[in-house]
Amino acid sequence: MSEATAPEPARGHDHALERRILDERGPLIAALVALSVLAWVTLWFWSRSPYAGFLDHQVLEHTALLSALSALFVLGWVLMTVAMMLPTSLPLVALFHSMTRNRADHGVLVALLIAGYLGVWTAFGVVIHQGDWFLHRIVHAVPWLHAHPWIVGAAIFATAGAFQFSRMKYRCLDQCRSPYSFIAGHWRGGNERWQALRLGVHHGLFCLGCCWALMLLMFALGAGNIGWMLAIGVVMAVEKNVSWGRRIGRPLGAVLLVTSVAVAASGVPLT
Repeated sequence: MSEATAPEPARGHDHALERRILDERGPLIAALVALSVLAWVTLWFWSRSPYAGFLDHQVLEHTALLSALSALFVLGWVLMTVAMMLPTSLPLVALFHSMTRNRADHGVLVALLIAGYLGVWTAFGVVIHQGDWFLHRIVHAVPWLHAHPWIVGAAIFATAGAFQFSRMKYRCLDQCRSPYSFIAGHWRGGNERWQALRLGVHHGLFCLGCCWALMLLMFALGAGNIGWMLAIGVVMAVEKNVSWGRRIGRPLGAVLLVTSVAVAASGVPLT
């Protein structure tokens, strides 16, 4: 056998291994995609039901801070997270599944990873819903703000746009764009179930760090607006997973800042 053909068996073995890994990932990816689609469908029906108001943050004006109705807003936020954010983390979840596939409890480990990730976004949802509740009361208590409601929308767009130029944005984004390096850098070994949950929380924190401002746009555009949810979800998925995704950040920030100025100039509230 010549030197030119000697590596062929190794390449064939690597190809077979890659194919086996992809085959093993298939059911997991299908399950997560199905879960995300179910969240989208649920939100779509919810937005067209008599209870659609509970997806709209304007209804917070008429609810107590800690009430059963407030819990519906958090539930809607969790569904938004599953629909918009979980798909952006499929590469990391699938890679973690492959790396733990020989463990008897690898299904539990993957579930704990996802639970940690969604737990971070759920906690963020609770915080921003409480913040939004207080904001509505401040607007009603300050006559000038109540007479100029467009200020809130313009401020949200300005915040999201400015954040696209920040160092924190790209430090967190770089962590999200390198699944293997992230797992290798945060997996400490020992007590695997705790480590899996901890890994999910860490990933959720970095994901939150790069995407929180874009998610806030839903409060300016309408939390139940499926079209805007889909558009923002696609942008975040591209930023995190496409080779050229990092390069869209600053142009997007410029567009958001221009939109903020346009909202201020029009004097018309967005929702």
